[in-house]
Amino acid sequence: MQMLYDSDAFVVVHMQANEPAEGEPAPRIARHGFEIVDKRSNKEVYLDGSWAEAFQRQINAWQLNTPTQEEVEETLDGYAELAQNPLVMH
Repeated sequence: MQMLYDSDAFVVVHMQANEPAEGEPAPRIARHGFEIVDKRSNKEVYLDGSWAEAFQRQINAWQLNTPTQEEVEETLDGYAELAQNPLVMH
């Protein structure tokens, strides 16, 4: 797990597949995803599969052309519209 972004409005965490224990076979497909937490609404959305791949492409584009905080938050706001899960602390 790696925190990628933290502001007053959002947190973005990259969830990576765990390494297999010694002696266990590697998974056929290494899965990863992104959790986006909207602090304003206390909701979160988890992106995996094709959504995660699309978000990874967005991150790669940001690395090439450094965006402003407003541009990042505008993009995250679009993903946050998908959030249906209330934020729950474990």
